[in-house]
Amino acid sequence: MMSSARSYESLFTPSFKKSGYMSSIMKYENREIAGLLLFIGGVQCVLGIIIAEALYPGYSTSENYISDLGVGSSSLIFNSSVFLLGVLAVGGAYFIQRAFNFRLFSIVATITGIGAIGVGLFPEDAGVVHAVFSLTTFLFAGLSTILSYKLQRPPLSYFSVVLGALSLLALVLFGSGIYLGLGKGGMERMIAYPALLWLIGFGGYVIGYSRDEPTTAKSQF
Repeated sequence: MMSSARSYESLFTPSFKKSGYMSSIMKYENREIAGLLLFIGGVQCVLGIIIAEALYPGYSTSENYISDLGVGSSSLIFNSSVFLLGVLAVGGAYFIQRAFNFRLFSIVATITGIGAIGVGLFPEDAGVVHAVFSLTTFLFAGLSTILSYKLQRPPLSYFSVVLGALSLLALVLFGSGIYLGLGKGGMERMIAYPALLWLIGFGGYVIGYSRDEPTTAKSQF
């Protein structure tokens, strides 16, 4: 029974919060690599979407789905960007696990990355397969955003919860066909952009935090 309780705790609680001495658990190299991968993944995906929108003739951010960019003249840019986002997210989740030993977050973030890889490999014209990977990406991205609050300190941790909740709420509204005047494309962006903004902010946070002195890091948790 005691062993089961410890396993439950290790799944839902980062090890540095259990030990009380973060600097002895989190390795500088792992944190820095994790943050760099996540930051690059988020930035290049946002830029990829912007470029793809510019290349897509007559594209409307209100009336077109984001995945429409994966078919036609913008497909190479968009699909490559989303695929790379997924690869970098999986890599970032691996190094987050090595640095923080927070299995639940790492698992959820890995699933998010796998979903994005699937979106990149199976564009919109792939039908149901694409829809499954898209839903997986959106759902687990929102969950990852919320779970990351345990790895941050206020006020950024509060913003992560808000962004994650906003993304999941938008997903529910989108699935219900309620667009609140934003159009289907606008509501879909309310799912994706909060998670992407979080990814960039969280990645930068982890990079910056890895440069703190160990004594400072200890005092902040």
